[in-house]
Amino acid sequence: MSDLLDRDFFDRPVEEVAPALLGQVFAHRTDEGEVAVRLTEVEAYAGPLDPASHSYRGRTARNAVMWGPPGHAYVYFTYGMHFCVNLVCGPDGTASAVLLRAGEIVAGLDLARSRRPRSTVRDLARGPARLCQALAVDRAHNGLDVCDTGSPLRILSGDVVDPAGIRTGPRVGVTAAKDVPWRFWIDGDPTVSQYRPHVPRRRRPPAQT
Repeated sequence: MSDLLDRDFFDRPVEEVAPALLGQVFAHRTDEGEVAVRLTEVEAYAGPLDPASHSYRGRTARNAVMWGPPGHAYVYFTYGMHFCVNLVCGPDGTASAVLLRAGEIVAGLDLARSRRPRSTVRDLARGPARLCQALAVDRAHNGLDVCDTGSPLRILSGDVVDPAGIRTGPRVGVTAAKDVPWRFWIDGDPTVSQYRPHVPRRRRPPAQT
């Protein structure tokens, strides 16, 4: 798993890149050591054409990395407590990206466990926030080039996944375009997260007086 994926891998439509990322290895090198995860679940977001994408309403300071060249990390903060990491795809200016949802730790297991000491091995990177915790990815890594050998965040070639073993379904936690089947996962892999459809919060009716 030592070969770095090149930029051409990402310079194509996001719905092609997303399933091709399954089985590839996402690695983060820090002063503590390196943790790497074999990707088992991802989601595609197709920029301004996709109502569920962060870039749907245009460029902002938050999503600016999505509009840049492919092969860079887009990291965002959500729910006031979690980070999620995406890999930018398509030609410069298309603003599409793949969310890394889950994976299997294949290097740096002890370090990943120290960052998530209450987790089982299966659950260390089972979900986008857990993946970022296990790999110590945060907003400081936003914009890093994952195709650069000198970058602390890198994407490496891993296993070739048989297309027959890849499943698709609705994306998680979105209300717009929620039925678009752009979540991709390796069938039967125990590290794939549990699907929960988004349920909008209901406002309580005003108290009777």
